Amino acid sequence: MSGLNLDDFATLIERPDAAVRRAAEERGTHRTHPRPGALGRLDELGEWLAAAQGSVPVRPVERPKVLLFAGDHGVASLGVSAGPKAGAAELVRATLDGTSCAAVLARRAGVEVRIVDMAVDCDPAELPAEVTRHRVRRGAGRIDAEDALTLAEAEEAFRTGMAIADEEADSGTDLVVLGDLSVGGTTAAGVLIGALCGTDASVVTGRGAFGIDDLAWMRKCAAIRDALRRARPVLGDQVQLLATVGGADLAAMTGFLLQSAVRRTPVILDGVVTAACALVGQRVAFRAPDWWLAGQRSGDPAQGKALDRMALNPLLDQGVTVGEGTGALLALPLVQAAAALAAELPVGS
Repeated sequence: MSGLNLDDFATLIERPDAAVRRAAEERGTHRTHPRPGALGRLDELGEWLAAAQGSVPVRPVERPKVLLFAGDHGVASLGVSAGPKAGAAELVRATLDGTSCAAVLARRAGVEVRIVDMAVDCDPAELPAEVTRHRVRRGAGRIDAEDALTLAEAEEAFRTGMAIADEEADSGTDLVVLGDLSVGGTTAAGVLIGALCGTDASVVTGRGAFGIDDLAWMRKCAAIRDALRRARPVLGDQVQLLATVGGADLAAMTGFLLQSAVRRTPVILDGVVTAACALVGQRVAFRAPDWWLAGQRSGDPAQGKALDRMALNPLLDQGVTVGEGTGALLALPLVQAAAALAAELPVGS
């Protein structure tokens, strides 16, 4: 049994301010041009942001941050991923060098990227100290046959995610774009979503961030099937669940999402990995998803299951599977536009 008292989250997490949202809706009805409702979902986004901020008119989103949790997963050794042979370290280096998709988009948007190595399988000296300082371990266990982490490691990773949420809130970050840099992470995500939604392995087995062929898909489906057998007995303890079939990066993201909701920091989710962590977070505190946006629909069947369970409607549908926060970054300008329009369009008396 985990030593973390997750029940506190259900008490501490409140919904975005409903009275403020109603005030934002009322303000929109007095807009002189365009007519109320003409901006479609942008109006809804602006009202959501106002409620999250507790402010009418809504404040511009001026200090967003891209936050990427990194880790390797032992299940990748089964040939379930088409990720780089060098593992997550290669993804981290590409992002640091500015050559990854997320790095290009973040640079174009003028948004800072923060990488947190939780379980990259490389010598920590190969990466900058500010990236590796939170690392819990190298890689994760092969979840079809063994636990990803010890319970103590899962708790450490979860608490690290909470601490990072506090750091970002205290530094003035007003919106987080959340993503992962992982190899094998979509397999772990599929297990978590399958376990929490009570579905068979085939329903939650996707092609992964890098795309896999049919034979690899069958191997991935078998790995998820075997891991689901190990996950179901521990569904009542979310930290134990993350230790059994998750990983340090997923445990940290779950802690981050829950503490961000406590601190009233809005988060844009990326793909299936962040969706899986969010679904675990919803099991802990049912109000927590009110603080999250789904950036885009990737087409991964497990992501679709998780988003439906949380009643999160993706902002975009571009089928971007690459992960790394890319899909969520594509949605960021839409969120910023909604805030600007809600704040700056003229309102009559």
